[in-house]
Order: sequence, then C-alpha cells, then structure tokens
Amino acid sequence: MGALNVYNFISLNGFYKDAADGIAWGRHDGEEEKAFSGKNAQSGSTLLFGRKTYEMMYRFWPTPAGHATQAETATGMSAAEKIVFSRSLERADWHNTRVVHGDIAVEVARLKEAGKYLTILGSGSIVAQLAAARLVDTFMIMVNPIALSGGTPIFTGIPANLELELTDHRIFKSGRVLLTYRPVY
Repeated sequence: MGALNVYNFISLNGFYKDAADGIAWGRHDGEEEKAFSGKNAQSGSTLLFGRKTYEMMYRFWPTPAGHATQAETATGMSAAEKIVFSRSLERADWHNTRVVHGDIAVEVARLKEAGKYLTILGSGSIVAQLAAARLVDTFMIMVNPIALSGGTPIFTGIPANLELELTDHRIFKSGRVLLTYRPVY
C-alpha cells in the first residue's frame, strides 16, 4: 500500500496563500531549507497538483530561473511523475505530467492501492477533498515566521474537524518550523 503526503507552507496565522493568491512570501531561501527541498525533490514520489498550482509550478521549476534558484529541486520536480487534477485543463506540457479529469478521491485511492507514494504540493482544494475522504497519511506543514494581512487558510473547505497528531518537528535556523502530523481518522 502506498501513502499520500501533503507538504505545504503556511504563515503564522495559517494562510498558505496571501490575499493576492501569491506564495512568494513563503520561499525557502535559507541553505538548510534549500537542502531539505532538494532532498525531498529526489524522493521518487508522484506529485499531485490542482490546475492553479500546476500552472504556477510549471511557470517556474522547469525554467532557467528555477534551476538558478534551486537546481536540485528543479531537476527533481521536472523528473518526477506529476498528475494534475483539473476539469478544464486539456493537456500538460511539463515532462512526465498527465491530466486527470475524474474523481480525485477514486484516483488517489487507486494509486495508493497500487503502491504509489504521492505528495501534494499546495493545491488547497485537493488537500481538503482528500482529507475529507480520509486518504491523507501525513501532513508536513512548514510554518514561516510571517503574519500575513489576509489570505487563504490551509484547511478551507474541510467538511468536518480534522484531528491531527504531531509525529515529528524540525526547527530551521531561519526560524521556520516543520511540523509533521498524522491524521487521527
């Protein structure tokens, strides 16, 4: 059986996107964070995105700017198998990417049963849907030492309370804190 991991970064007040739907405030520019990101990008997980997150990632990671910023992460992201869940996107041009139009929960359950290790980056609505379907195995939340004036909370759209158990943590020199949780279903 495979597993589904969610990796997201948030502000101190719980937003994963700012008021303009941006994420530039959450960059991982410390050397420790770059090494962590690069290592994770080599994990072999299949990356799952919603359309908006896919388009944002595609505009950056396979470009010269993405490679100049974090070469190891950019290389890993481009090499990884990627799935975009979308009702409107017809095709995806990023290497190793396919678009799925069907039921997200059914597809993810099928992939997990087939032994796939999956990671969601961003994609808040997909996170909410898969958490509600009890398909998420781990939440890795990178808390950034910034309070945003507004934005989108990470768990917008969950239909019921989601209890989490802390299983690990890591404090970075930059002041960022990585919290790893297991859902208590």
